Amino acid sequence: MTKDNTLIYGMRPVIEAISAGKEIDRLMLQQGLKGELLPELRKLINEFNIPFQYVPVEKLNRLVKGNHQGVVCFVSPIIFQPLENLLLSIYEMGETPFFIILDRITDVRNLGAIARSAECAGAHGLIIPEKGSAPVNADAVKTSAGALANIPVHRSPNLKNTIDYLKSSGLSIVAASEKGKTPYYGASLTGPVALIMGSEEDGVSPEYLKKCDQVVNIPMKGSTGSLNVSVAAGILLFEALRQQTTAG
Repeated sequence: MTKDNTLIYGMRPVIEAISAGKEIDRLMLQQGLKGELLPELRKLINEFNIPFQYVPVEKLNRLVKGNHQGVVCFVSPIIFQPLENLLLSIYEMGETPFFIILDRITDVRNLGAIARSAECAGAHGLIIPEKGSAPVNADAVKTSAGALANIPVHRSPNLKNTIDYLKSSGLSIVAASEKGKTPYYGASLTGPVALIMGSEEDGVSPEYLKKCDQVVNIPMKGSTGSLNVSVAAGILLFEALRQQTTAG
């Protein structure tokens, strides 16, 4: 991780990185952390809305061999985009918004693979939650074959509110779930749309399913219980592209 310059540690270096406008993907603070610079760090965390978590010192020791002073952060290799600006630019270009929302996708390889498919299918952006998501790090960028450098990513502090915002902006919300009654190829994926893909273990969160305009399934004949989420995402993304191309 340090080879990719994505890891910064130490109270003062982390403060300077945040102050300099670096895009912080994750910030980890040692449990029970104290120090004269801590108030300054807390102020910056609040000011820049930096996602952080308290962790045992053992975890930080495994990440850093030097004196981390109880503070370690990962700098994102991309710049996260405000959703409002992104939507506005899409409409200004006369294009139809097409997003994919990732609910609790925690494997960086799946994140990277989905980003690759999304970019190839012409999606306008990925939406990921601030917490409970795979980090957008060098491994994710590598797995995406560079797609994460070309497709905008919005990091949402609250997916529920983000879905509500998208709906109020005219987007149809479509979730892929084994609970869906409609095969994906029977759903309407034209027009402004946001696809939601959930974790392989639990699927899309029930609170998000309730907000969906359509819930679709992917029919399967084999005995395996489910598809890899990146494969499932690819199927839906390119079905949406097919329908949009045919409609156009």
